[in-house]
Amino acid sequence: MSSNFKKMIDAAKAQEQPQRILIMLAKSEVEENDKEKGMSGTITPVICVDKTPDEITSFEDFIKEADSINSDWDMMFIAGLSGENNEMPTPEDADPILNQMVNNLMSGQDLSRYLVLDRNDDPVDIFP
Repeated sequence: MSSNFKKMIDAAKAQEQPQRILIMLAKSEVEENDKEKGMSGTITPVICVDKTPDEITSFEDFIKEADSINSDWDMMFIAGLSGENNEMPTPEDADPILNQMVNNLMSGQDLSRYLVLDRNDDPVDIFP
């Protein structure tokens, strides 16, 4: 069975225009509240990276690379940035979008536009 991460990479490769993959790694801290409220917590950005789909060989290799920089994360937020006129978006094109991803997370904005996965490649539901 194909992983969620691989499906996302394959979908990016299948797009008409070249895509750059934007990934924000984050750390969650969950707090248990009373039974009526359930659980709550915070999510803090740790690292942001942009890559072309061809630069990502596998989920496992990406995890190893990310952990070599900082292993204190437990979820990833993923978005795509589409090129124009068959030109790949540059890392400079990605910077404002990565900053927007961080700002969206920190300010409690809607995160539904991002694919959110945990370290096991399982989808994570984020509720406001």
